[in-house]
Amino acid sequence: MAGADGDDSLYPIAVLIDELRNEDVQLRLNSIKKLSTIALALGVERTRTELLPFLTDTIYDEDEVLLALAEQLEDLETLVMPTLRQAAEDKSWRVRYMVADKFSELQKAVGPEITKNDLVPAFQNLLKDCEAEVRAAAANKVKEFCENLPEDNREQIIMTHILPCVKELVSDTNQHVKSALASVIMGLSTILGKDNTIEHLLPLFLAQLKDECPEVRLNIISNLDCVNEVIGIRQLSQSLLPAIVELAEDAKWRVRLAIIEYMPLLAGQLGVEFFDEKLNALCMAWLIDHVYAIREAATCNLMKLVEKFGAEWAQNTIVPKVLGMANDPNYLHRMTTLFCINALSEACGQEITTKQMLPVVLKMSNDQVANVRFNVAKSLQKIGPVLDSNALQTEVKPVLEKLASDADMDVKYFAQEAISVLALA
Repeated sequence: MAGADGDDSLYPIAVLIDELRNEDVQLRLNSIKKLSTIALALGVERTRTELLPFLTDTIYDEDEVLLALAEQLEDLETLVMPTLRQAAEDKSWRVRYMVADKFSELQKAVGPEITKNDLVPAFQNLLKDCEAEVRAAAANKVKEFCENLPEDNREQIIMTHILPCVKELVSDTNQHVKSALASVIMGLSTILGKDNTIEHLLPLFLAQLKDECPEVRLNIISNLDCVNEVIGIRQLSQSLLPAIVELAEDAKWRVRLAIIEYMPLLAGQLGVEFFDEKLNALCMAWLIDHVYAIREAATCNLMKLVEKFGAEWAQNTIVPKVLGMANDPNYLHRMTTLFCINALSEACGQEITTKQMLPVVLKMSNDQVANVRFNVAKSLQKIGPVLDSNALQTEVKPVLEKLASDADMDVKYFAQEAISVLALA
């Protein structure tokens, strides 16, 4: 027990060791928190001779012990590093995993010299570990590890020792490893600068952007702004955008679907001007895709883009093209016009909906295809709350009443339902 004055140096070492080895996780964690204070109070000599020998086994269960010691002890190379090296090469993958997971903290604790001499080789080994869990944990620390390297030779260490391992991980057989790497690799561009990014990193980004794992592609697209800041939008469009467009036109509809889902995020990263120039036409082309799931996702995508770029942008760029599809010979494309209006009306607001969208919907009530007519009724029900009472009474009500007497039973049903929901009876 600690002395009456609370001096942790009087805390019996044997009791501390028992607590560190106890099955109760919370007790172990509490003991670990005491450890650095006790080590500091004991001093380097007593820690070396009395405390450290008891911790050799414990380290494999709780690598926070290493952190606590590394932060307090002076002779790190002699006292801590042998245990760390042993843990980083332990036959149990769980031990190696814990070392990889805490590697950034260890790096900060031991300082630049030991990092350069001991941690860089250890980190390389963890990135090449035979167990995927260990590689994934280490891959997730790549950006942070590189950021914390000593500035005077950071670039040389990364290019010589870390980047070759990263290149191997890009084509790793395990998708969790690739995904972990993809979530941080873009951050290396800000560390290595424009020239290294263009020459060495862009080919890796391109490979990951074409990876069969959706999460890998998403992680790359999600962090494009990091690269954009370093190399600029022009270089980015020349290198990575063609791959995105290629995926957007892939023969497999599920691949196209995945890119659609990323598009609002990508638009936000690249900005409205670049989006209009490079990607707008692609988004509109999806609206007439032969697969319904693609058309549906493309409609939802437009709504998200309007929420991001605003109603004025929609009025100038999206709405005219959508309304133009109302005259398409293919009735499926005409129905897509209605689906888009349903999705866009609230985001675009009352004025655009009333002046531009409503006349098109009303005109489509005369369509020869019953499926289009009953979707007109559903659209009027959907956009009704956006309209003012005058438009509802003078324009919407007469058309719904006409559809309520349609020869097609489905058209009748949906028209009557719209009249009821909008309280137009």
